[in-house]
Amino acid sequence: MKRLVVLAVAVAAALALGAQARAGERIDAAVAGLQANPVYVDPDAELAIGSAEQDRIRSAIDTSGAGPVYIAILPAAAENETGGNPDGVLQALHDGLRRTGTYAVVVGRHFRAGSEGVLPQGVAGKLATEALNAHRGDGVTPTLIDFVHRVADARQSGGAPGGTGNEPGTGGGVLIGLLALGGLTFLGFRAIQSSRRRQAELAEVKAAAHDDLIALADDVQKLEQPVESNTEAKREYDEALADYDKASGAFDRAQRTKELEAVAGSLEEGRYHMSAAEALLAGRHPPERRPPCFFDPRHGPSARDVDWAPPGGVPRKVPACEADAQAVERGEEPVSREVVAGGRRVPYWNAPPYFSPWAGGYFMPFGGTGFLSGLFVGELLGGAYGGWGYGSWGGSGVPGGFGGWGDGGGAASTDFGGGMDFGGGDFGGGGGDF
Repeated sequence: MKRLVVLAVAVAAALALGAQARAGERIDAAVAGLQANPVYVDPDAELAIGSAEQDRIRSAIDTSGAGPVYIAILPAAAENETGGNPDGVLQALHDGLRRTGTYAVVVGRHFRAGSEGVLPQGVAGKLATEALNAHRGDGVTPTLIDFVHRVADARQSGGAPGGTGNEPGTGGGVLIGLLALGGLTFLGFRAIQSSRRRQAELAEVKAAAHDDLIALADDVQKLEQPVESNTEAKREYDEALADYDKASGAFDRAQRTKELEAVAGSLEEGRYHMSAAEALLAGRHPPERRPPCFFDPRHGPSARDVDWAPPGGVPRKVPACEADAQAVERGEEPVSREVVAGGRRVPYWNAPPYFSPWAGGYFMPFGGTGFLSGLFVGELLGGAYGGWGYGSWGGSGVPGGFGGWGDGGGAASTDFGGGMDFGGGDFGGGGGDF
């Protein structure tokens, strides 16, 4: 047990100093296709295009200077693999391919786009909307080719969508130089601000992860003596301790919020083994390996699903421990796990998007963007709550959501885990279809 105490102290000192799940068959096929070809078309897609049109899009990508661009055209059924959310399809492609670049997806009759490491935050979504508005009646191919060229123009103009098209005259050299110097100064200032913001965000998420580490350490410690008389329980206890070690090591190494996903994943597994040890000590069978309690993953494996809705939201089944499930059925609101974000305490499911890797780590073994589709890919919980949410509570027309994803033809964007930003529009004016 001394090792556990030492590890806990090490975690606290570190704080003071400062595997993706399968999404589904169609998305997996798209990811596999995009690994070798920047354009993938599912033959069952409602807006599928032929090989000649695919070649035109590939040629635009190769010759325009847009940088890495990945485009997929999928059937609406692909949305079912991410909870009925086209934004989730884009997210799943990005997470599956794990490449820096600009992503665009046509899912059924919806168009979504996002970029990581190529365009500034929010630009890809705006370019997608502009291309869609310009070619809504021309078909998918002209829209996508226009989008690729807009991405290229934005890259060449420093990331800004569009441009004036004016060439500087001979007398404008000094002015251009001054503007460039001012731009570099501004970019330097923004870079410093961005770095400070990321460090502050990392500190907040690490604080939440640290609390979870200490909670598991305290709970496992209580089993140290009892398990000595039960071989099977001791085996589960040792597994829980090993998982704690893995979580602690991942915590110490984490330099980005996304890296805290591994911490939560190991903690979830440790919680399960601890629950199994407790059950064996009580003469019961180990619990079923289910996702953790939605209201507080520290409660361990859920006992069953229960219908629950946030204030102003739409009911949906969520996994809950037995105590929380009974509370919901009595009409009570279970106490949710809270985190400190921006100086205020909020339910973890309503925290800003930079908390999502840590929170998502608890659910990734159970499908992540599939099992809890919208929880970590961008839909609003509904009504009274902003931030990120759980599934399609408010339907597809709810603006905002996890980090401000949009629907209905608008453009919205966010940083996802410090990496990719997303946005776009639907194929159709005012939220209609193409």
